[in-house]
Amino acid sequence: MNSVWMGRRTTWALISIVASVAVAITSPAEAARRKVRSSGGGYSPLAASIVVDTKTGKILQGENIDEPRIPASITKVMSLYLLFEQLERGRMRLDTPLTVSAYAASQPPTKLGLRPGSTIEVDDAIKAMVTLSANDVSVVVAENIAGSEDAFAQMMTRKARELGMSSTAFYNPHGLPHEPPNITTARDLSVLGRAIQDRFPKYFAYFQTRSFQYGKRTIRGHNRLLGKVEGVDGIKTGYTRLSGFNLLTSVNTDTRSIVAVVLGGRSGASRDQKMAALIDNHLPRAYAGARTTPAMVENQPAMVAEAPAPRSVEPAPIAAPVKVASATLQAPIAQASTPQAAPERKPLDLNTLRPVVASAAGASSTTTPSSVRWQKGQEPLPLNAQAYAALPTPAQIPATQKAALQAKIEAKAVEPSPAANKTASLKADVPKAEAPEPKKAVTGWVIQLGATDDEDKAKAMLDSARNRFGKVLAKAAPFTEKVTVDGSTLYRARFSGFSESDDAASVCKQLKKGGVNCFAARG
Repeated sequence: MNSVWMGRRTTWALISIVASVAVAITSPAEAARRKVRSSGGGYSPLAASIVVDTKTGKILQGENIDEPRIPASITKVMSLYLLFEQLERGRMRLDTPLTVSAYAASQPPTKLGLRPGSTIEVDDAIKAMVTLSANDVSVVVAENIAGSEDAFAQMMTRKARELGMSSTAFYNPHGLPHEPPNITTARDLSVLGRAIQDRFPKYFAYFQTRSFQYGKRTIRGHNRLLGKVEGVDGIKTGYTRLSGFNLLTSVNTDTRSIVAVVLGGRSGASRDQKMAALIDNHLPRAYAGARTTPAMVENQPAMVAEAPAPRSVEPAPIAAPVKVASATLQAPIAQASTPQAAPERKPLDLNTLRPVVASAAGASSTTTPSSVRWQKGQEPLPLNAQAYAALPTPAQIPATQKAALQAKIEAKAVEPSPAANKTASLKADVPKAEAPEPKKAVTGWVIQLGATDDEDKAKAMLDSARNRFGKVLAKAAPFTEKVTVDGSTLYRARFSGFSESDDAASVCKQLKKGGVNCFAARG
C-alpha cells in the first residue's frame, strides 16, 4: 500500500515539474497574446470622424480626418461601386447569375453560406453585401468582375485614385484582416460616400435596405440608424478586432444633405451614439439652398464649387500621383488642382493596435451590436475646409509593410517635362486667324452645372451634358463664364436660353434625374 502511495506522489511531483517548466518557457508571443486577451480589449489609435456638407463640399466637423485607419466592411462600398459600374455600362443586369467558386464559399463569417458551383443573382448579391455584409458574396462579385480577388483589389485601389482618395489602398473586396490591411482615412471615406451617390443615384437606394428575403431566410441589416434617425438613408457599417466599430452614413432631408464618417468606435452602441450626435449637431448647419458643387467626375481633378464668401486658404503643394500596378488597363489618375493643407499624417503602426471586443452576446468578428442612446458631439472645424481637397502626400506605410505594399502601389513624384511645358506655351501663343466675336450679354435664366479652375474642364462638363441630354438641352446655349472669387479664378459651366425660372428649373430637374447636378440662376 505504501509503495502505491509513493508511486502516486512521484507521479504528481513529475507533473508539477513539467507544468512549471512549461510556464517558464512560454514564448514572448504567446505571453503577448495572453496579455491582449486578459486586457479586455482597447483601441490604441484615436478615433476619427468627419461631417461634410454634400451641397457645398465643406467640412462641418473633423477629428483625425487624415490619419490612416482600417475601414473593415466599409470596404464593400467600393466593391459595390465597381459592381454598379458594371450595371450602368450594361455588362451585367440585376438578374445576371454570378458563379460561386470554392474559394469564395470558404470565406469566414459573416457570410450568406453559398455553395461552390452555385450561383447568386446580382440583385441578391447587392442586398447581401449591404445588409448582412456577406464576405463570401463580396468575393463572388470580385471574381466575376475581375477574375480574381487580387485583380479586383487593384481595380478598387485604382478607382480610389480616380476619385481623389489619395490615402486609400485595398487588398481584398470585403475588409477582413489582411497583411497588409486595407487602409483609408475618414476624409477619403467621405469622398467615397458622396461619389457613390453622385454617380449611381438609381442604385444608391440599395443602401436603405434594412432586410431582405433570401430563399426561406430573412436577412436583417447591421445599420441601426436606419429608421431611427431622421434623414439617414445609408450607407455601411464595419467592424474587425483591429479596426474598431466604423460607420459611413448619408443623411438627406428636404433641404439639407451631409455625409458623415465615424471610425474606431469602442462598441457598436458608442459608435452609433457618436454618429447620431454628429448628425444632430451639424445637419442644421448644412446649407439649405441649391447645391453649389458639381457631381463627382472621375479621372479629373476635384472641382471647387463657389460658396458664399469663403475665407481664403493657402494652397498646399499638389499631391504626387500614385501609380497602381495592374494587369488591366491603367486609368488616368486624378489630382486636385487646389489642394488644401492637411496635418502631417503618421503611419498606422499595427503593433500598437489592440482588438476591440464586440459588446453583444453572440456577436461575430464582423457583426455590429445594437442599442442606441444619443449624446452630443464634437465642436466643428472651420467651415472653409474642403472635403475634396487632395492630401499633400500619400499615406505612409510602416517599414514592415513596404515590401508587400510596393507590389501593388508605387508612390512616385511626376515632374512636368520641359517638352510638355513648351507645348502648352506654344499652344497658348498661337494667334487666331480671326478675332473672336464679343460675347453677348446673357439675359433671362440659366442652368449652372458647376465651376472649375480650368475653362477646358468647364467646357467638357457642358459637352458631356449636351451629349447625354441632347433633346432636353436642344434650345439651350452652352457657355462658360469667368469669375474671380477671393483672388481665385473660376469658370462657370452654364446653359442659357431660358426666359422663365420655371423653364430652367424643369430642365435642371430632368438633368438631376440622369445623375447630373445643377441649379437654376438668373443670368
